[in-house]
Order: sequence, then C-alpha cells, then structure tokens
Amino acid sequence: MSTTPDEHRAPSASDPPLRLTDRARWGIAMGWASDAEPLLEIGADVELRVASASKLLLLAACAAAVESGDLDPGRRLDRRSVDPVADSGIWQHLDQDLLTVHDVATLVGAASDNLATNMLLHELGLDRVASTAEALGITGVHLHDRVRDERTSAHPQTLGTATARGLFDLITRVANGTLGDAPTSARVRRWLANSLDLSMVAAPLHLDPLSHGVGHEGPMVVNKTGTDAGVRADVGFVESGSGTLVYCAIANWPAELALTDAVMQDMHAIGEAVRRLL
Repeated sequence: MSTTPDEHRAPSASDPPLRLTDRARWGIAMGWASDAEPLLEIGADVELRVASASKLLLLAACAAAVESGDLDPGRRLDRRSVDPVADSGIWQHLDQDLLTVHDVATLVGAASDNLATNMLLHELGLDRVASTAEALGITGVHLHDRVRDERTSAHPQTLGTATARGLFDLITRVANGTLGDAPTSARVRRWLANSLDLSMVAAPLHLDPLSHGVGHEGPMVVNKTGTDAGVRADVGFVESGSGTLVYCAIANWPAELALTDAVMQDMHAIGEAVRRLL
C-alpha cells in the first residue's frame, strides 16, 4: 500500500549514522519530491565540481529548445562538424556519422556520451544553455565548457560545477513535471530514463543498469552521474510505492589522494539511506 505525502518516512534515530570520509568535500541533499524542503542536507550550498552531472543542464536547454519549436528533434546532426573526443560514450564507436537531435540527447542521458554532448553544445552554444537556465529559474548549476581530451590553462578549469541544492532542485522539477512545463520535463526524463550508470547512490537498489527503464518491476530510477579525477556526483530520483525520493550526492577531493574506494563506499551508504526511506 502506498503512503500519502504526509506519511512519508523521515530518517530516524534508529537508522545507522551516515559517516562520510572527512578527506573529501561533500554536498548532499535528499528529500521527497512532494515536500518543500529536503530531509537531509550536508554542505548543500557549497559549489563543487560535478563533471558530467552538469550535462543535465544541457539536456534541460535542449528539451526547452525542442518544445519551443526552435530545435527539430528529428534534425540530423553530423558528428564530423565537431572535434573527436574520447572517454565516455558510444557514438565514437559507431559507424553512423549522422544521428537525430533526439538520438544524440538520448546518448547523453544514457551513456553520458562526450561526443554527443559536444554536438548538442555545437548546436545550442554555451550562451543559450546559460540563458535557458536563467529563463527556467535554474540556479546553482553551471556548464562551463565543452568536453575536452586535454584541458589547459587557456580553458575553463572544469566542465561543470554545481551545488547539491541546485542539482536537487533541478531534478526535483523534472520529477514533478515543473521544469518549464510538463512536456519539457517529460522530455528530459525520457532522455535520462535509461542511464547506464547505477554505480553510486543507486547501487544498493540492485537494479539492472542495462534494463531498468519502463516495464520492469521494482523502483524506477532516473539519474545523471559525473566522474572525473577527484570527482564523483550522482543526482536523481527514485519512484516507488512510497512516493518519489530525490537525492543528490557530490564528493570532491584532491586527485592525488587515493580516496575513490572510500568515496564510493560512502556513495553506497547514502544509497542505503535512500533505500530505507522507500
């Protein structure tokens, strides 16, 4: 039996304490999508590097452009019009040079595809992403640059930054259908729905990362992650019979420190806290 919003569970004194490594800087926010304020906040207003989690802002701008009629989702984009880029993604391994706007955005949402990211940025431009964010009332989330294989002193220091509160508010609006309007929210959600990365906060839910979208039993996870040297970020929401629980967890640490294992263990502990609330 599902609960009403007034019956949503909150963390209790009997829950295991959330002990996070103090050698990383954390930004955390967690709460029900139907509530006005998060249940849990740790460093929620600290601006941190979030790597590819900032691509969520690009998807929001792309969805808004499609829904306004400024961008045809069926328009074919040619990857040869941007520089090749490695690391995360699928398109670089495919034979097809031309994909539709919708398919390119799907690659960004599902596989955090770097080439697809740069292709969308080529179409929209950073200025439009920023102006759309302002028009949508998005605060605390910033996309500073395209993805680069090599980042020098001539470039922005990092792909994107955000506060946990900013990402939490953004994904909450996607969950509630209030990011601009319902069609824009639904389009962003559709692009994120088959995210292949459930390795962080979502890991304790034990979903199949290759098949957890529409049509499976159990909770539904919609998320976007970010990974870089000294960076782990996961923002998303989990729908279950108890309601829609929203979370954001960001960790930054000096890249020369071997903290990845500790941070990932802590991400899983945050995921266990999410699971207890469902």
